[in-house]
Amino acid sequence: MATPVTGAESGSAPARLRHLEPWLYLLPGLLIFTAFMAIPTAGTIILSLTDWNGISWNTAIFNGLANYQRALESVQFRTAFWNNLKLIPFFVLLPALIGLIPAAIVHQLRLRGGRWFQAGLFLPYIMPGVLIGVVWAWILNPIFGPVNKVLKQLGWASPPTWLGDFIWALPTVGFIGAWAAYGFCYVVFLAGLQKIPNDQYEAARIDGAGMWQEFTGVTLPGLRGEIAVVLSINLINALRAFDVIKTTTDGGPGTETQVMALYMINSAFGANQAGYGAAIAVLLSVITLVGSMLILRFAGERNG
Repeated sequence: MATPVTGAESGSAPARLRHLEPWLYLLPGLLIFTAFMAIPTAGTIILSLTDWNGISWNTAIFNGLANYQRALESVQFRTAFWNNLKLIPFFVLLPALIGLIPAAIVHQLRLRGGRWFQAGLFLPYIMPGVLIGVVWAWILNPIFGPVNKVLKQLGWASPPTWLGDFIWALPTVGFIGAWAAYGFCYVVFLAGLQKIPNDQYEAARIDGAGMWQEFTGVTLPGLRGEIAVVLSINLINALRAFDVIKTTTDGGPGTETQVMALYMINSAFGANQAGYGAAIAVLLSVITLVGSMLILRFAGERNG
């Protein structure tokens, strides 16, 4: 005769597995993160400790921190890093500024057609960087590009070659990057403005504040979190800039637009120095992480 199963015994198995339920929900994301983030990151760090040509594993030789020492002592690496720093005002501050101003105007004046305006400004941000570079390289072509044609018609006899000029190449690439990113800044700022209570603007108007006083006294303080997000993402884009530069200048003329990501790719694949390129990638990741954390921490302290 079978022994009857009690309610406690029948529920014992689910009870034992209940504490695993949160992990089951996390499992898909954890597997994806491990496969596409954790393992490649660990592999890159390990690879950066070797002298490998990127072709045959038999040629890989463990050399410790020699690749990092070489990078930090390299004039080319310092030049690339300095060029990335030069791009920060263009890739970080300029798009934030030209995205914030129209967002504040649209919000404060309650302009019609804001959604269409938002979609139009956001379009460059979702375009592939390679396409942006190709289009702007054609626009700024010194021979048949429309920009120089217009400038010549306006009386400028010899306009610069822009992307091929030692003086203008880096600022030109910077303006292209700012043009591609300001739509994202506009959308984030406009979304942040929606959460600022109208009572604050009404109180400012009662106190006699004009548009500028409203902007500095109400809008900017209310957008501190959004400003931190925009600046941190723009900083990441500035430090990992590659596709636009590759398709417009390829690091030239000379090394005027050589950046760390481009130097990393050229070292790893062009010069068959995969270990050295991996070390540059690790250094670039650390610099980007530290810069983003400083921005977010500063914003958190201001918000607190």
